[in-house]
Amino acid sequence: MGVFASTDDPGSTGHEQVVFCQDKQSGLRAIIGIHSTALGPALGGTRFYPYPSEEAALADVLDLSRGMAYKNALAGLDHGGGKAVIWGDPEQLKSEALLRAYGRFVESLGGRYYTACDVGTYVADMDVVARETRYVTGRSVEHGGAGDSSVLTAWGVFQGMRAAAEHLWGSPTLRGRRVGVAGLGKVGKHLTGHLLDDGAQVVATDVSPRALEWTRTTYPQVELVADATALVSSDIDVYAPCALGGALDDDTVAALRARMVAGAANNQLAHPGIEKLLADRGVLYAPDYVVNAGGVIQVADEIEGFDFDRAKLRATRIFDTTREILRLADAEGVPPAVAADRLAERRMTDVGRLRSIHLR
Repeated sequence: MGVFASTDDPGSTGHEQVVFCQDKQSGLRAIIGIHSTALGPALGGTRFYPYPSEEAALADVLDLSRGMAYKNALAGLDHGGGKAVIWGDPEQLKSEALLRAYGRFVESLGGRYYTACDVGTYVADMDVVARETRYVTGRSVEHGGAGDSSVLTAWGVFQGMRAAAEHLWGSPTLRGRRVGVAGLGKVGKHLTGHLLDDGAQVVATDVSPRALEWTRTTYPQVELVADATALVSSDIDVYAPCALGGALDDDTVAALRARMVAGAANNQLAHPGIEKLLADRGVLYAPDYVVNAGGVIQVADEIEGFDFDRAKLRATRIFDTTREILRLADAEGVPPAVAADRLAERRMTDVGRLRSIHLR
């Protein structure tokens, strides 16, 4: 099969297990990070991306899997946090053999980790991975799955944005607000539709000419700008990062004119302390792993037999979770990101400890 390396002592990251996977014949190089199984089997997607180095791939999977632990906890799921990355260019390397080799490694973990789609992987890919493992979700409707999880991801982000709007402006609507969407991919395009339906004005950008052309054709009323830098410095009320992580760094926060940040991208804060910079500038930050949990809610629902109405109802409750976090942040005098962490850690501790109660 190739090389399989696992460590149960991944240093000071707090992870339970980090697995390095390699199959030379197919070109597979992957890392699976399991941050926590306190609430149940780890659940999180597989990212296929051309990282500049193995160190960069490892750093990303550690950050992403930790974020999934917190996201799943606040979404009320009985799942811990996990994530996987496949190191390489999906346009060049992705093949049936590589995906099935990856599925073999997932299967070898015996259900400690369930995988799904992420950047660079799609529903059709999960169908291929599932030919080698039972522990995969986010599959196509034809194979008993729920299909594209970006639909409920966007719906959940919209609900979180509504809750933040109520907290900031007194009404749970984006009507009349200018919302800047950075990234018009799988989630951004659905979010744009919800915002326009709600009466918002949308300003957007994307690095893909195809995505820009789709937006011009589908939503001609959307104002398109050159890049994320131009978007951040434009006259917007809400900034919605919907591409890769690290969107909020020191320079971006300094240039930001929006009063609120709420978007679908994972790990938006480039480094610790950014949440305080946002708060000091009077920018309300709706924590990314709270508002973008709709997708994982969908794929988790698929594991128990998918029901779209049930999953959408659960994703709609992101409104209530966001509202509670913002209330808690005000009450405790901390940034919303800190309040969200505390709430997630509380559930992981309170519910996770029940596993120490042994049943005969």
